[in-house]
Amino acid sequence: MLTGCCAAGVAGPVPAAPSAAPAPVRRRTARTIDVHAHCVIPEALALAGLDVFALYPKTMKGGQENVIVIAERLAAMDAQGVDMEVLSINPFWYTQERATSAKIVRLQNEKLAELCAAQPDRFAAFASLSLQHPDLAVRELDDAVRRLGLRGAAIGGSVDGIMFADPRFDPIWARAQELGATLFVHPTGIPEMGRRFAGNGWMANVIGYPLETATALQHFIFEGVLDRFPALKICAAHGGGYLPASAARMDHGCFVNPGACAHGPALKRKPSDYVSQLFFDSLVFTPEALQHLVRQVGVSQVVLGSDHPFPWSGRPADHVLGTPGLSDADKEAILGGNARRMLGLA
Repeated sequence: MLTGCCAAGVAGPVPAAPSAAPAPVRRRTARTIDVHAHCVIPEALALAGLDVFALYPKTMKGGQENVIVIAERLAAMDAQGVDMEVLSINPFWYTQERATSAKIVRLQNEKLAELCAAQPDRFAAFASLSLQHPDLAVRELDDAVRRLGLRGAAIGGSVDGIMFADPRFDPIWARAQELGATLFVHPTGIPEMGRRFAGNGWMANVIGYPLETATALQHFIFEGVLDRFPALKICAAHGGGYLPASAARMDHGCFVNPGACAHGPALKRKPSDYVSQLFFDSLVFTPEALQHLVRQVGVSQVVLGSDHPFPWSGRPADHVLGTPGLSDADKEAILGGNARRMLGLA
């Protein structure tokens, strides 16, 4: 029995998010696919000398539920209105030397594949990769997709401050494009901003995570990664952070100050055009924010996301169903149709 994957369930009702959620909408025919759901493998943490309490303090709601207890996780998903979760593990191994990182990644990917095989209608997964060792990461991605059947890979926002536009990562992006694998970008923090984020309000997450995601995506755009790999599939957590809202400003930046863009490649399209080829999860909390995200990037690029088991969004399907201005076809696309297309799910 696989007991180490994070979705361990929340027994009983799913807790509501702190902000007011829309009233539950009962009518739902689309199969719902949550692309943003987490887990941890305790044995893999042990290889790095960590445990779940080291990563997720006891004060953090949902943190310890990252260790999956299958029956409880399925019950929590049912309560949320989620048919399938696409599991991912936030990277804690990017500082590990090659051999240890390889062991962690191999164990995690095999355990994720084991869970997906046991519950193929309820779980899919993004692989872990040793991005700090790019040649190893290429082989890990190939094995995860071709042998284990995982749907792509979860990556952080950088590797020890090295941005993903660095050419050393190009072989990974090339292999992901060749495989048709999706890269799920999930931030892990900006340590160099620690002093600015000190104080009340959990700013390292509330401000830092959206900032890190937007920075990572902007490097993919402005440093020409998406021109070099035009079919690369990227999905961003937390609605893409600040990127969608700043798309128009991105279009004007190099026009206003061309000297600030002179060191990089000449882009084949305007920056906001690249934004509309990325995918973004729906974890933006309010109907107004979801409406704005859809207007910015197009309904075809938005997928369901909850951050389960963390209680950011207690009823993610109801959030979509309760958003005014979306047609039934729009809602079905966000709830599952777009994710099926992005991930190649039947």
